[in-house]
Amino acid sequence: MTQSLIVVESPAKARTIGKVLGKGFIVLASKGHVKDLPKKTLGVDLENHFEPEYQTIHGRGKDLDAIKRAAKSADKIYLAPDPDREGEAIAWHIAQELPKGSEVYRVLFNEITRRGIKEGMSNPAELNSNKYDSHRARRVLDRLVGYQISPLLWKKVKYGLSAGRVQSVTLRLVVDREIEIEAFVSEEYWNVHVMLEAAQPPEFRAKLIKYQGEKLRIVDGVRAEQVRQYLESGSYRVDKVQQRESSRHAAPPFITSSLAQEAYRRFRFPARKTMSVAQRLYEGVQSGEGLITYMRTDSVRVAPEAITEVREHIGASFGPEFVPEKPNFFRSGKNAQEAHEAIRPTSLANTPESLRESLDANQLKLYALIYNRFVASQMAAARFLLTTADIVCGDYTLQSKGSVELFAGFLKLYQELRDNGDGDDRDNGDKLPPLAQDQSLDFRSIQAEQKFTQPPPRFTESTLIRELEQRGVGRPSTYASIISTIIDKEYVLRIKGSFSPTDLGRVVTELLIEAFPEVLDVAFTAQMEQSLDEIEDGRKQWRDLLVEFYGPFSERLSHADEAMANLKFKGRQIDVACDKCGAPMAIKFGRKGDYLACTAYPECSNTKNFKRDENGAIVELHDEATDLKCEKCQSPMLLREGRFGPYYACSNYPECRNTFSAKRKSAPEPAPDDVKCPDCEAAMLIRRSRVGNKFYSCSRFPKCKGTLPIPVQVPCPECGGELQEKRPKGRGKRFYGCANYPECEFTTPHRPLPGPCPVCGNALLAEKYDKDSDVVFCPNEGCEYVKPDETADETAKETADETAKETAKEQ
Repeated sequence: MTQSLIVVESPAKARTIGKVLGKGFIVLASKGHVKDLPKKTLGVDLENHFEPEYQTIHGRGKDLDAIKRAAKSADKIYLAPDPDREGEAIAWHIAQELPKGSEVYRVLFNEITRRGIKEGMSNPAELNSNKYDSHRARRVLDRLVGYQISPLLWKKVKYGLSAGRVQSVTLRLVVDREIEIEAFVSEEYWNVHVMLEAAQPPEFRAKLIKYQGEKLRIVDGVRAEQVRQYLESGSYRVDKVQQRESSRHAAPPFITSSLAQEAYRRFRFPARKTMSVAQRLYEGVQSGEGLITYMRTDSVRVAPEAITEVREHIGASFGPEFVPEKPNFFRSGKNAQEAHEAIRPTSLANTPESLRESLDANQLKLYALIYNRFVASQMAAARFLLTTADIVCGDYTLQSKGSVELFAGFLKLYQELRDNGDGDDRDNGDKLPPLAQDQSLDFRSIQAEQKFTQPPPRFTESTLIRELEQRGVGRPSTYASIISTIIDKEYVLRIKGSFSPTDLGRVVTELLIEAFPEVLDVAFTAQMEQSLDEIEDGRKQWRDLLVEFYGPFSERLSHADEAMANLKFKGRQIDVACDKCGAPMAIKFGRKGDYLACTAYPECSNTKNFKRDENGAIVELHDEATDLKCEKCQSPMLLREGRFGPYYACSNYPECRNTFSAKRKSAPEPAPDDVKCPDCEAAMLIRRSRVGNKFYSCSRFPKCKGTLPIPVQVPCPECGGELQEKRPKGRGKRFYGCANYPECEFTTPHRPLPGPCPVCGNALLAEKYDKDSDVVFCPNEGCEYVKPDETADETAKETADETAKETAKEQ
């Protein structure tokens, strides 16, 4: 029996496809890329027309060997990685390793469903050399920039930094926005609103907009008070009323960038998480068929059969009036790749409600979002009656806007969010009463509100992706990794959900702009993306692009090695004076984070920890004295702010280097005198593990790592035997069980305490760690007894005494 081999990227997709195709097909997964440029060297032959030197990725040799073995006995080989440039590169690298003479085809699956798989298998094609060349050009460009600029940063700033063709431009956008915010000068202005009433309710609000027919801007409180007094005693008349009907059309179905933005607005999903969850939905959850189409796309195109299906679904679910006369048409972006559809559900029969038991919480949220957005995209427009009324009071003109929804349309199902989290219902004002020209109105109240102009907001993950998309920087498949990189390298911080550049990010950006202005130019980077698209379309040769780029770049690289400022030892000088010698301080970039150091070193070795407040100002962090004693030398402990948050450090440093996290709230306690270390006979301390369990640990740690469990000394409530602490094989969590096992199988996950429970009479209480304190509680199901901050002995004594008294009374 002949068999065909199909190679896909992920094991989940392989299982789904194998289940659909059945016998006659062997489906294997490459588990992503099998070849890449070497990690430790440039991997590009500059003397041989930029030929990339690909090699098998460490750990992927077994997967590649399995594919090669299966290929020897297969009559046909179908390479079916994802339908994008990365997938095309995987297909080419596998094809280069297959036996000569193999019958190889390229298959594209836009959706992992029975229909999509059958359609893809019935239309096999050849490998796309243009798409592979585009990938090679991008990979070589990124390697030339990253592997030749990054060592410069290691040499001049700090080891471990990185630069990238797209990554560094993204960082520049964040830094430029922060500079713009810092340079912004806020201006005062005042808004004046008047509450009025007509012959019929409701009351409505009118905003002051003009004085003597000219636009009015109130810039101080004195003028605002003058206007308020005048309007408070004036009479009001409707000067003009205009009404018009307005339509609002649905947003297109999701593409990669818009999905990442909306998922962040609604659920605060980072782009990486959104793409990970979408990948699972595309491949098929629990080996079922895929639930959405391919999720890396910049096209809003929808297959005709999908449009027919969704129009029928809308008519059946919402009524014929919600189905537009003609299908809604959306235009893709300028450089969109129309080979893929927009992101949509593969079948509208898979409603979010029907999948509630099959998907986890994150998958269900994202799937419902994709489902509703797609259905809404083909629904009729929402219609509103907009009313604008101009109202006069002497020489002043006020305006009131109102709207009445005539037809909900797509808003019945879906409403896009803005980046501030509000619904995208435009500011059409309040509901107005019937108004007519020359109608008199009654004054009710007035409010003069002081305002200040605001700087442009910092980028959130959503707005940064939108900026990258609008500027043409990067591709949909790269947004998540770009943002993750600038966060992981500590170039930016999240402050209340927004990105703020660190001092390290600013320094790196400044140095790179000066040394490599073209590489850090947003327009230049966008032009490179267009050139890569031209290679994919066959309009440009990939080596020609590299020649055009590398000539000027190599000259800049040679110059930067000598001219770039060396901040590794000098740091970045700032306008803060040393409190010991008065010399300027500088920000230095150490292995454990940024810190302030005196520029007069070595004469003055003063250093300070610091942080920046919400406005970007430097705030020095001072050690705070505490009442805690060091368990090693009994010196006072100091509370400090570290890279990973607050922590306690011994004041006897450097003689004593004891530290522990401030989350523990207390130092380790001394163990009883008779408990000695089993390894060195030293005294023991009672410490707490990461999950909150207490144990005995040698006081000489880390020189000695001896530990002992703390005895339970509580009888088993079922058989009266001894309860013991137990630990399963492997990395399982410790638990407590009866020593008479297997005759008695009693176990409990919490440390037992002597009972009984004062509420239900249960024979055992239990102790668990709850962040800041120990909590005594009853493990009996249905009993809600919880008592914090009590020791086991006190709890046992109190409950035993109460039980004894009650028993004596009954007798």
